[in-house]
Amino acid sequence: MPTSDSEDDTPSSSNQKETEGTKILLADPKTAILRLSVPMMIAMTLMTLYNVVDAFWVAGLGADALAAVGFSFPLFIITIGLASGLGTGGEAALARMIGARNRAGASSVAMHTILLMTVLAVVVTIPLYLFAHDIFVLMGAGDAVGLATEYARILFLGTFALLFGEVAYALMHGEGDAKRTMYAMAAGAVANIVLDPILIYGLDMGIAGAAWATILAEVIAAVPMVYWLFVKRDTYISLCFRGFCPDAAVARDVLQVGLPAAAEQLALALMALILNGVIVLIASTDGVAVYSVGWRVVSIGLTPILAISSAVVAVTAATYGARAYARMETALRFAARLGLGIGIGLAMATFAFAPLIAALFTAGDAAVIAPELTTYLRVMSLVYPMVGFGLFSASFFQGTGLGARSLTITLLQNIVLSILFAWMFAAVLGLGLSGIWWGVAAGNAIGAALGYAWARRYSAGLLIGQAGATAA
Repeated sequence: MPTSDSEDDTPSSSNQKETEGTKILLADPKTAILRLSVPMMIAMTLMTLYNVVDAFWVAGLGADALAAVGFSFPLFIITIGLASGLGTGGEAALARMIGARNRAGASSVAMHTILLMTVLAVVVTIPLYLFAHDIFVLMGAGDAVGLATEYARILFLGTFALLFGEVAYALMHGEGDAKRTMYAMAAGAVANIVLDPILIYGLDMGIAGAAWATILAEVIAAVPMVYWLFVKRDTYISLCFRGFCPDAAVARDVLQVGLPAAAEQLALALMALILNGVIVLIASTDGVAVYSVGWRVVSIGLTPILAISSAVVAVTAATYGARAYARMETALRFAARLGLGIGIGLAMATFAFAPLIAALFTAGDAAVIAPELTTYLRVMSLVYPMVGFGLFSASFFQGTGLGARSLTITLLQNIVLSILFAWMFAAVLGLGLSGIWWGVAAGNAIGAALGYAWARRYSAGLLIGQAGATAA
């Protein structure tokens, strides 16, 4: 296993198979961050566009259809969160094996991740499909129960394709193959954009058409991944399940990051629920509308930083596996500087154009919330420069296999500090609804700073320990 930590080191020639992606992953960490981030920025932008277009077409079906999708959304998000968490665990473990030049180990990680994904698909699909109607009744769906059940059950039929796509994206990204990951994600997004109006209105399938469009798009995105991984077989990992014997140690390696990563997604949903409660107590349901729309806008704006954070997972894991701790430190610091620059640019643009953005998202009767939405966007824009420090620190710990630390950062930022400061500013200091926005911004900024300091301290400890071992 390589032990050099020089930033100028590049992996020496090896009898192990190398691909363009693994060469990128193991070379200069700054270049790796950029080359893995840009394709993901493009793919995430297209996915965001698809979500906007999908909402537009469904809106034409009326309020009940929108409500049905709204009630289905939490279940869909939980499913995606579980898949995304598992994919992150597989990506991190895979990249560490690549760094250690262990192709057999990398392939084993990939096969275990796919096996775990299959188990997850069965565990999720059966109960959600069978009890969808009862779940929506308990959620208080009212008149929308029938449409929600129809829509959700069709989506659940495509759970395997959805989970496979999330896991396959992560595995290919984990071996540095960001371009083809982008192609597959883009194919799915474009397919969904095209299929929505055809199935919903052209074939008069209504809300069922929206669900089938999503499933078909997931299958279209999965097809090239299946071809590259199982037919063409030109990836670094080699997937062959003949004679495959599950290894509990490998599964644990995936899950020690995968489970906390999935919990992070659930924590974000929990934060939204708690914050909605605080908003209702302090202000009114209009405040909830402001937060709902505002957070959607913020999520769109932060797409570049989210893309960089996905690259940090893979690059950190590969350098950690190679024990190239100086390169690992370089990757974290470069990502932080890059995120800071992008965050400042996004903050300036959002602050300047907040009234226009608010107007675009509050047409018709919703125009009444435009002034408060403008305030929300301007307050939250001030924390944009700090967002990357928290996200990249969490990704850094995922890459090193310390998923619990990543989860701790997320909980500290979004559950502990954000909620605490939101209540303090709004209720104790009497700042009302705007105090909630300032509290969330302050909690995120402080949590991000603490997370980054923790990651840098851990990285410094590895460097000191390696230097001491070399000297001895």
